[in-house]
Amino acid sequence: MLDLRAVREDPDGVIAGLAVRGEGDWGRLVGRLLELDRERRGLIGEVDKLRARRNASSPGVAALKRQGRTEDAAALIHEMREVGDRIGGHEARLAQVEELLHGLLLEIPNVPDPEVPAGGADANRVLREHGAPPAGAPAEPAPHWDIGERLGILDFPRGAKVAGSGFPVYVGAGATLERALINWLLDLHVRAHGYTEIQPPLLINHEAATGTGHLPKFAEEMYEVPADGFFLVPTAEVPLTNLHAGEILAADELPIRYAAYTPCFRREAGAHGRDTRGLLRLHQFDKVELMRFERPEDSADALEEMTAHAEESLRQLGLRHRVVLLAGGDLGFANARTYDLEVWAPGVGQWLEVSSCSVYGDYQARRAGVRFRREKGASPEFVHTLNGSALGLARTLVALLETWQNAGGGVVVPEPLRRYTGFERIG
Repeated sequence: MLDLRAVREDPDGVIAGLAVRGEGDWGRLVGRLLELDRERRGLIGEVDKLRARRNASSPGVAALKRQGRTEDAAALIHEMREVGDRIGGHEARLAQVEELLHGLLLEIPNVPDPEVPAGGADANRVLREHGAPPAGAPAEPAPHWDIGERLGILDFPRGAKVAGSGFPVYVGAGATLERALINWLLDLHVRAHGYTEIQPPLLINHEAATGTGHLPKFAEEMYEVPADGFFLVPTAEVPLTNLHAGEILAADELPIRYAAYTPCFRREAGAHGRDTRGLLRLHQFDKVELMRFERPEDSADALEEMTAHAEESLRQLGLRHRVVLLAGGDLGFANARTYDLEVWAPGVGQWLEVSSCSVYGDYQARRAGVRFRREKGASPEFVHTLNGSALGLARTLVALLETWQNAGGGVVVPEPLRRYTGFERIG
C-alpha cells in the first residue's frame, strides 16, 4: 500500500503519478484518503487529551474525599464519567475511521516509477530484441496445437473432459519436455544465478493474498476454497513474498533471492472472446518464479539483473524474444515498473508474454509487514520486493514447439534440455 506520510506530504505528486496509469478518479480517492487521515489524527489527539485530563483528575477525587468535600468529589467523578463516555465515543469512531482508511489504502494502486510512460498498451516501449529463426524451419510454420496433435504430445479434448477448457493434458514426450523445462530452469537460476530453491504451499490464505495486492482487487481471478478460507495459488509470488510477512530482517540477510516452481491457477475472469486456443490462455499452467527482497537503494539494479536472468533462459533455448517496458495503463496493480519478456511464436504469428519482471518498491512490504534493520538499534525500514517469471511454461512451450519444428514435421529439442529429456527430437 502507499506510504500515507508520503501522500500527506505531496498529494499532488501522488495524483500525478497515479494519472500515468490512465483514467481514474485519483484526485477524489487521494482527497478522501487525506480527509480520513485528518479525522484519524484529530481523534487520536482528542483521545490523548481526554485521557490526560482523566488521569490528572484521579488523585483529585481522593484528595477531595479526604478533605470531606464529598459533593465536590461526586461532581468530579460525574465529570470524569462524562469524559470516559467521550473517550469511548471517540475510540469507536476512530476504529471506524481506521478501518475505512485501511480499506481505501488497499484499493489504491502503486504509484508508477517516474520512467514509466503514460498511456495504454500501445504506449509500451520495446527496449531490445534478440534471436532469429533456426536453420531448417519450415516456410509456413504450423501452430502448436497442430504440432501437438500430430505428434501425440498434447491432448486438449481429454483435458476438457476432465476439467473443462483451459486445462491441457501433456502426453508422453510432451510431459517429459514440460518437466525438463521446469528442472532446467530451476537448476539455471539456483546454480548459475544464485537463487535459493523453495517449494511453497499451493494454497494461500486471505492475508497472504492481501499482502501481495491480489486481494481485494483480483478476487474474481482466483480459485477459492471457501470452506477452508484458502485460494489456489495464482503465482508463486504470493507464498514467496509472504514467507517473511511480519518479520524484521537483519541488514546482512539482504538480498534474499528465491526461485520456486508451482502450478498456477487463474480463473481469467473477463477473458472470454480473446484468443484461447491451444496453450495460449490457460486456467492451470506451470511457472518458475523468481522473488527478491532488497534494500531500497538496490532495487533498481536488482530489477535489471533479474530481467537479465530471465532473458538468459530464452537465449539458451534459442527463442526469438524482446524486452518491453510497460506503460502505466498496462501496469499491474501493485507494480511500480515492469519489463515484459515476449517470445515470438511463428506458428500463431504472435508475440507472447512469457515473463513479467517487476519491482514494487515498498508497496507490497507495507501490506505484508516485511522490514529490515540496517544496524542494531536502528529504526526498521520497509524492504523493496521484486518478482519475475522465469519462465511461464505454457507459452514458452508454444514458442519452443513452433520455433524448433522442422520441415519433416518433428520438433528439435534445444540443446540445454536434452540431458533432462533423454532425447534430441520429437517425431
